[in-house]
Amino acid sequence: MAVEPVVYGASDRPPRGDYARASGDYTCPQNYAAYSAADHDTYRRLYARQSALLPGLACDAFIAALPSLGASGAIPRFEDINTRLRKATGWEIVGVPGLIPEVPFFSLLANRKFPVTDWIRSPTEFDYIVEPDVFHDLFGHVPLLFNPVFADHMQAYGAGGLKAHGLGACEPLSRLYWYTIEFGLICQPDGLRAYGAGILSSGAELQHAVKSGAPHRLTLDVLRAMRTRYTIDSFQQSYFMIDSFQQLFDLTAPDFTPLYLQALAMPPLQAHQILASDSLITV
Repeated sequence: MAVEPVVYGASDRPPRGDYARASGDYTCPQNYAAYSAADHDTYRRLYARQSALLPGLACDAFIAALPSLGASGAIPRFEDINTRLRKATGWEIVGVPGLIPEVPFFSLLANRKFPVTDWIRSPTEFDYIVEPDVFHDLFGHVPLLFNPVFADHMQAYGAGGLKAHGLGACEPLSRLYWYTIEFGLICQPDGLRAYGAGILSSGAELQHAVKSGAPHRLTLDVLRAMRTRYTIDSFQQSYFMIDSFQQLFDLTAPDFTPLYLQALAMPPLQAHQILASDSLITV
């Protein structure tokens, strides 16, 4: 998600959180030569672990698009992915040093550019990392940008984000992002599957989100999602489900201004909270 940048130590390769190397729109070139053999091995092991978990848990569109990332034995070159991505949906990926502020983030999406953090986690963060790294962004987000409907949804989200910023409504919109693009579920004919990047790039939450009886699973209601808080340091307690990417696009196409007014005027809901009006899905 887009937040004010936090500067980390510059001992990582490529530099972690070194915003001095970014241009005015917060993008920076991918310094591919800076990746060490250990960096490439970390990516290789993460990719191997996650790809093995996908059958029966990840949505078909994601599994079909994953090979478009290219080689899995090393961190891909962004320009190689862009050659395929531009041809598929007119999108491209651009490097960033880390999390970036809201307006640059939304502006990039609105122009069909997805910001990808260019550094990779340390071995001690193999199983969990607080902020997104190159593996989370590439493996979790980029494959579905090859899907035309989802790609159009992402561009529309960026344009909507710029409007939300002007209305002081980024908080409810960020919750919708969290419960769809990061932690969304989709109902396929053969069962519930994950499409959210935060689930698909996690070694543990993928099984929890799709198969566990512990979390609540709700039919996506945009206002409900905008009011619902989330957790960043534990498995989600609630997930929202769609039936198709076209449904997601249609649900998020209308002008959100009235929903923002409602969401900001109503008390937020806790991540575990269930309302009498909720439509719950059982697994």
